[in-house]
Amino acid sequence: MTTVLFLFAPRPELRDYLRAGLADRPDVRLDFPPEATPEALLARAPEADVMVGWRPTRQLLDAAPRLRLVINPGVGVQHLVPLFRAIEAERSGAGRSAGPGSAGASGASIGVPVLANGHGNTDFVAQHTVALLLALTNRILPHHAWMADGRWRTGDAEVASIPLRDRRIGLLGYGAIGSKVHRLLAAFGARFAILRREPSRTDAQLPTPAEVFGMAELPRFLDAIDVLIVAVPQTEATTGMIAAPELERLAPRGLLVNVARGPIVDEDALYEALAAGHLAGAALDVWYDEQPAADAAGRRYPFHRPFHRLPNVVLSPHRAASPLDDLPRWAEVIDNIRRVADGRDDLRNVVDLKRGY
Repeated sequence: MTTVLFLFAPRPELRDYLRAGLADRPDVRLDFPPEATPEALLARAPEADVMVGWRPTRQLLDAAPRLRLVINPGVGVQHLVPLFRAIEAERSGAGRSAGPGSAGASGASIGVPVLANGHGNTDFVAQHTVALLLALTNRILPHHAWMADGRWRTGDAEVASIPLRDRRIGLLGYGAIGSKVHRLLAAFGARFAILRREPSRTDAQLPTPAEVFGMAELPRFLDAIDVLIVAVPQTEATTGMIAAPELERLAPRGLLVNVARGPIVDEDALYEALAAGHLAGAALDVWYDEQPAADAAGRRYPFHRPFHRLPNVVLSPHRAASPLDDLPRWAEVIDNIRRVADGRDDLRNVVDLKRGY
């Protein structure tokens, strides 16, 4: 029996979807605690072969000797990588074997649990990325505001649209999100460049021709583009990789869209470039304080510089993964549960702890 412990309380529709997806597997038990409290989860952890949730604690993982796989249902895992690295170092150092197939005769795993993330929301993130770029280039927000204020057919002289035709779009990261953004933008007549860790892995059948760069070629990549779409995971190597020198290479026509994580782009450098007009505009879905405190007026701003006062910025509240209640996005979770139950090692979306994603 493979037991799957959920670290949150799924809504009834999601429970039904998960159960239906595994209805033919009597060897899989889905454990939905009535209350996902730390105490309730700890009590159930010893029976868990798989955990599904965003923030398992070290105490919870240590209480699960059978644990083979932890599924983080979203793309971002930067908050979990240090924890799993520590577990891997300690258990591997003690001579324990790693991986989902290291169960002993009793069926209890003595290895390092595998960490997997989720790509089920990447279609939505790619769609939102394109929406942000079009809102920025077509000046949707100021035109909407003017019409709401009763101003008809005005504003083109102040905020003319920016054609994407013949623009040079740079995709910083070419995983599930970057490649889908490329396909969605392929019809706009733009030119494309791609920067990724392993440029040799880029599929020859790209939606449109693109020049491909390796990570060490960041300056050349930036010199070749004037629209930068940031879609790389946040790791030690990517945090702060776009700062003042990099933004200067985009000036003065440069546009930036960030749907990855805020700290990949230096906050002060980005604000100063936008405020001075050295960067033409930015559309941002990710920020620098994901749990901002309210000010005296009850307002909560997820940044430390006043981006909301700039006329050349489109603000989005880290909602590119919406709709969060979409059910088919959980199909890959069901598939991974099946693979664990079958004893397979070819799990989906396994995180490389050395690389951090």
